[in-house]
Amino acid sequence: MTPRSTNEAWHIGVLGGSGLYQGIELDNQQEIEVSSPFGEPSGPVTTGTVGNVRLTFMARHGMGHAKSPDTVNYRANIDVMKRCGVTDLIAISAIGSLREEM
Repeated sequence: MTPRSTNEAWHIGVLGGSGLYQGIELDNQQEIEVSSPFGEPSGPVTTGTVGNVRLTFMARHGMGHAKSPDTVNYRANIDVMKRCGVTDLIAISAIGSLREEM
């Protein structure tokens, strides 16, 4: 991995879990549909800026948690982020359990 120069622009991508898409407020915010040769992504991306950093967000399971984990097209989602110009990617998730005692 090559260190980033302080002069290079950041474009952060965030793949968020359920509910994280609510309350995102970016400057110059817009929602766009991006296609992928790997199939249908989970949904549109929301893009904009925070200060001087470009940010692109996608709800991993689609808006309203429309896709279960086994139906998410992870490859298409990553490809869409790349097509949007994302240079660094953060994936956020919450993990549950089927064991009641936890």
